[in-house]
Amino acid sequence: MPLLGLITIGQSPRPDLTLSLAPLLPRVTFVERGILNDLSSSEIAQLAPSPDDPHDIPLTTRLLDGTSCIIGEQAVVRRMPSLIRALEDEERVDCTMIACTGHFPSFEHKKPLFVPDHLISFATAALAEGMQARMVGILSPVPGQMEPSKEKFAPRLDCTVRFVHAWCSPYIGTAESNEMDLRRAGRELVEKGAELIAMDCMGYTDEMRKVVAKEAGVPIVLARSVAARFAAEVLDSMV
Repeated sequence: MPLLGLITIGQSPRPDLTLSLAPLLPRVTFVERGILNDLSSSEIAQLAPSPDDPHDIPLTTRLLDGTSCIIGEQAVVRRMPSLIRALEDEERVDCTMIACTGHFPSFEHKKPLFVPDHLISFATAALAEGMQARMVGILSPVPGQMEPSKEKFAPRLDCTVRFVHAWCSPYIGTAESNEMDLRRAGRELVEKGAELIAMDCMGYTDEMRKVVAKEAGVPIVLARSVAARFAAEVLDSMV
């Protein structure tokens, strides 16, 4: 079976992620790596976003113990290249997927590299054009990602399209409180005029998508499933 390298910006393994990806990638073996693997809690804390760097966008992720943390985008940028090389050269993966929708620079790679940042922005743009939508809602996992998200969506969309934002963490709280937060966010976006919603984090699940869709009543673009379905198109040809 084809090997798909999966790089989380937290710690691996991530069974919550791979179990939901598996039905969309049924003939694929996952090889996981984590940006924060083998780091202590104090070392992870040192990777927090720099308050002096406006480009060090906060990114949220899950740790092995089930808790979440926020690290700076620049820490991910520094650590990502070595993980891509290790997956390609040591694990001999056929393709690699970055399990984060962060707006990263281009990374050097020799095998196909699936970047959800690109995939969700193009998918959202295609849907917005098809719907002739003029207001796109973006659901982010932390408040600090709401404004920077424009940088990846705006270039793909017609200049007349506007954005509205809301946030809801996929990792914090109980299942009940998380559902309430998702419903609130979906309702908030529609009340602001959203005609479709992009759930801009790989931590959002299909179950979360259904909650938002039921509350909002508009089409939803889910980063996790868009990335998985795109990867499946490529990997199916390798079976």
